[in-house]
Amino acid sequence: MMNLSTLLQNIKENPVIYIDKPSITCLSSFVSGWYFSRIEHFGLNPQGYPMQGFNEWMQERAKITVSRSWNEIILFLCWTERNAFYRFFEEYEQFLKHKDDSKIQESEEEASPTRDNSKVRKFDIYDEILKGIKKRPGMYLRINPITELDMLLRGYSLARREVGIPPSEPEKEFEGFQSWVEEKYGIDSGQSWSKIILFYSVDEYEALQKFFELFEEYLNRNKSLELDENCG
Repeated sequence: MMNLSTLLQNIKENPVIYIDKPSITCLSSFVSGWYFSRIEHFGLNPQGYPMQGFNEWMQERAKITVSRSWNEIILFLCWTERNAFYRFFEEYEQFLKHKDDSKIQESEEEASPTRDNSKVRKFDIYDEILKGIKKRPGMYLRINPITELDMLLRGYSLARREVGIPPSEPEKEFEGFQSWVEEKYGIDSGQSWSKIILFYSVDEYEALQKFFELFEEYLNRNKSLELDENCG
């Protein structure tokens, strides 16, 4: 399984493959989903996260006293998502240089963990986290919620695939959502489900609400198909 440094380098070189475009918001959500899966699978302590302290470091660098995430700070400084995306890598490199050797070594050790099942609580982001986002979206998603949700799920799924974790039942079920959305809107453009829903919405916030409505419709349709098959 790749460590964070390798993942970030890959995203920097090929952002379209991972997050569709150079975007600081997409990058932040993707990495959050990726690391969330590592915590779930390996039972890592978030304090061992290689980016631990980066948020505070950016606040100090930007001389900002209000509480903001590192991606929000960099976006504020750079104005555009693209500029902020590339600025992040410059800032993160400087951040690592300011860490002493012991902390850098500690981060590298956390990047290749040994599984500790005693610390793992088994649950599924497609089940529990989606329910949490539906109830309180502001706790998880901020600037571009429908896009951030898409990236969060992509990062989570990538990390699971890297260590060979078979898809859970909710994850398998979600895999069909893309084709269902395409069929529902009569679109065969290769665009992601989030972009399709956003295209037919006023803004990102309405798109997020519409996502949950569509996802519920999709799940109910699947249940109806299962009942028909069982009855047949």
